[in-house]
Amino acid sequence: MWAQDRHQRILNVLQSNRQVSANDLADLLNVSRETVRRDLLELERDGLVDRVHGGAVLPRQENEAPFETRKGAHHRAKQDIARKAVSLIPAGSSIMVDAGTTTTVFGEVLAKLSGIMVVTNSIDIAQTIRAAGSDIDLILLGGQIVSDVPATYGEMTLSEIARFNVDQTFIAPVAADAHEGAFSFEFKEAEVARAMVAQAREAVLLCDRSKLGETSRVRFCEASRIDTLVTDSKARPDQIDPFKTAGTTVVI
Repeated sequence: MWAQDRHQRILNVLQSNRQVSANDLADLLNVSRETVRRDLLELERDGLVDRVHGGAVLPRQENEAPFETRKGAHHRAKQDIARKAVSLIPAGSSIMVDAGTTTTVFGEVLAKLSGIMVVTNSIDIAQTIRAAGSDIDLILLGGQIVSDVPATYGEMTLSEIARFNVDQTFIAPVAADAHEGAFSFEFKEAEVARAMVAQAREAVLLCDRSKLGETSRVRFCEASRIDTLVTDSKARPDQIDPFKTAGTTVVI
């Protein structure tokens, strides 16, 4: 069994039981305790589990502000980022866009384009594009609606993402660090972001300055996979220079 498959099975057990022992995992996966230890170390590094004596538990739940509240934060910066990000899309491109407060604003500008394909799990973005009457080949991914974020998630969403190969994916993480990578707050959001990044030739992150140099609970891509970072003009040099050094194209 591949490591990725073991990790998913471990997470499935934790979603059901919230805790599991290393001995039980070794028996379930038919591997050694040392293999389980390495798996749990990797999952802890990505913020997906907390290791405890003899096993692992789900990370402690913290509170995140409601989606509608977060939409108002740094709104001017999000508008600037959205306009610049849309200018990076070549004519005739195919793109994926995840659901988030920044990508919701991005969708408002995106709706003015024509002749591209947009694949998204965001209901807000899909409705915005449809209402604009845009000449856009729009695909809304199926799945479950499981939170206050108007978007689809889950196994159906992930399986549909895997059917596409696109030119660019636009993701709005909750945090991005030039060494640690890009992060989501919720596991279900990270799953979608990770899947979208895997299906795109270019991964573009939309991050206002408050998210730079920060980390959060669930990593969805390594720093080396961040091809382009679009941020606002108030981002400090010490926030953006590490990304440039790491080889990321930074667009202000």
